[in-house]
This record gives sequence, C-alpha cells and structure tokens, in this order.
Amino acid sequence: MKHNSTLVLLMLMVVFSPLAIDIYLPALPIMAQELSVDITQMQLSISVFILCLGFGQLISGPLSDRYGRRPIAICGVVIYGVSSFVLSSVNSIEAFLFFRITHGFGACAIVVSAFASVRDRYDPIKSGVMYSYLSSIICCVPALAPLLGNILTEQLGWRSNFYAMGFYALFAGLAVFLALPETRPIDTVKHKKLISIKHYKPIMANPIFIFNTLIIMLTMTIILAFVTSSPAWIMIHLQQSQKTFVFWFSLNAALNIVAYILAPKVLIKFGVINTTGAGMITVLFSGVLMLILTSWSHPAGFMLPVMVSSIGISLLMGVSSGQALSPFGNNAGMASALLGFIQMSGASLLVFLLQLLPMSIPEQFALIVSVFIPIYICWKLPKIKSILSQDAL
Repeated sequence: MKHNSTLVLLMLMVVFSPLAIDIYLPALPIMAQELSVDITQMQLSISVFILCLGFGQLISGPLSDRYGRRPIAICGVVIYGVSSFVLSSVNSIEAFLFFRITHGFGACAIVVSAFASVRDRYDPIKSGVMYSYLSSIICCVPALAPLLGNILTEQLGWRSNFYAMGFYALFAGLAVFLALPETRPIDTVKHKKLISIKHYKPIMANPIFIFNTLIIMLTMTIILAFVTSSPAWIMIHLQQSQKTFVFWFSLNAALNIVAYILAPKVLIKFGVINTTGAGMITVLFSGVLMLILTSWSHPAGFMLPVMVSSIGISLLMGVSSGQALSPFGNNAGMASALLGFIQMSGASLLVFLLQLLPMSIPEQFALIVSVFIPIYICWKLPKIKSILSQDAL
C-alpha cells in the first residue's frame, strides 16, 4: 500500500474516537431534557466513553498482537457502528450509558490497530512523522466536530449525531475492509493471558516509553481541558455570544491543522531532539502568556495562549508517539494499548482533578502547563538526555 493511501486510511481510523466524544456536545441540554435526566448525567456519558476508550485498550492491544491488526480493527468498526445506530434510538439514560460503553470499546480497538500498524511499518523517524499527521486529526476533530454537531442538532435533532457516526462507520469500515493489510510482524509476542501486569512491566520499565508517554498525557490534558472549559469561560465568564465562541474555536482549529501539517517537516529537518525541545519550550511559553493575559477581559486573552500551546503540542505529539513505541517492534499492540490507556485515562483524571481546584480556568491551564518545567529540566540533563535519545535517529 502506498504511503499516501496508508496515511489516509489511518486518518480515517483515528477519527472514530474524537468524533464520538465531541460531535454531540452541543446537543447535551436537549438530550437531557428529552431523556428526563439532569445535564450532569448526560455529561457522564462522555466520561464513560473515555474510560472505556482507555481501559479497553489494555484488552484490544494484546488481542491485536495475538490475532492481528486487521481483524481487531474490523471488529472495532462493527461494534462502533452498531452501537452508534442503537444510540440513535434509545429512550432511557440507562440504555444510553450501556451502549456508550460498547461504543468506547469499539473505538479503542480501531485506534490501537491504527497506531500499532504505524509501528509495524516504519522506523522511529518515519513513524514520528506518521503519528504527527494522525495526531493532527485527533486534535482537530474536537475543535470541528461540535460545529458539525450543532448544525445536525438544529436541523435534524440530536439523534442525527449518532446516525452520522453510524454512517461514518459504514464508510470508513468499508475502506478498512478493502484496503487495510495485515502488518503484524511474524515475531510478535503472543501472550496467553489478555491482561497481565507482568507483560506490561517491561514496557513500563523502559525510560523512553515513560518519558514520551508522560509528554503525550500532558499534551492531551491541555487539549481536553481546553475543549471542556472554553465554552464556559468565553460564553459565560466573558459573556460573549455563541457566534464569537465559534469564531475563536474555528480559528484555533485552523491553526491546529496548519501546525500539524508543518510539524512533520520540522521533525525531518531538525530531528527528534530539537523538535522535542522546541515543543516543550513553546508549551511553557503559552503558560506564561496565559498568566500575563489572564486579566484581559477579551477572548483573545484566553485564546492566544491556547493557540501558542497548540503549536507546541503539534511538535510534541507525533515525535513523542513515535519515540514511545520505537523500542517495541515485537509487541507494538501492547505498547500502543498502554500508551493509549495512559494518554486518555490519565488526561481525563487530571482534567477532573484540575476542575475541582478553586482556580479560574486560565489558572488551571497555567498549572497543567507548569508540569512541563521539571520534565524539561530533567530532559536537559546530559545523562538523562543520552538515555532518552538513544532511538532518536
């Protein structure tokens, strides 16, 4: 399969999870009213999905190592598609939450297969480029999906969001069935037990994996914190119109797209070490900028630092994903699963804890960004940098 067609197919696969999280956000109040529940119960459906998306990877990863990337991806698409159509017709919160659980398991199987396929086919540099492109989709969909969801909800009702996910599963699933080859290496380790802590110990003991996974988790935390908190900050705290919110949200989405297109070129030209350093410095600068502009009662005071962080995140996501999985050629499925589990579950937990703090949203943003300070200091130490960069070709 040619490089471009491979990239397009993998992009179609990684869209499943962010689409399921964000497309129906504008419809939550209407859904709560129709299902006769409180809005917090509807928001629980997001947490349930993300939780299953994280924990499910610990199962789908070993399954993809045992049975292959292709069958697990196809099974995931089927589960996701069926769940989407069922969700479009449920009339109780209990049924809705149950099928959001199966929704999450389906999505995680697809994502694990996509990321493991990249590790199967490419070396650390090329995989970093591929992960950068895939991360661009994962990070842009949360910005664009609510806009689509708002249009669907206004024109066709909230159930149309889940019909849209179901039809997307049919379209992308057909592409996966026709074009996705089996990439699992012959020497892949196949464990008898699907979940065993001892099988994950060698992965967790690898300093390259730990360092890069921590970066990925923190960048995802920033993204989730922005997506969940920006509507409240801009439309309620700053008392801006929905149209103003959509403008800034769309502007950030456009910047994300450009940044992720350019990130692979930066990685190829300047290498892993320089790209990682530039990404962390840029993210740290966004936190300082947020503290400086926090008193500015204008959306730009919040969104400009967010946009700066988007540039830094675009530099970090691809290269860190490639480096995290680079040592695990014979068990890429398990490594990819553990990476995804920590990324999604860890970020969700951090955002939840962050929002419990008696701090403003900009202060919460600056706090999570500040965690990069000790990481950057450790990374600059020659001995640690030498260990972490041994696979940085």
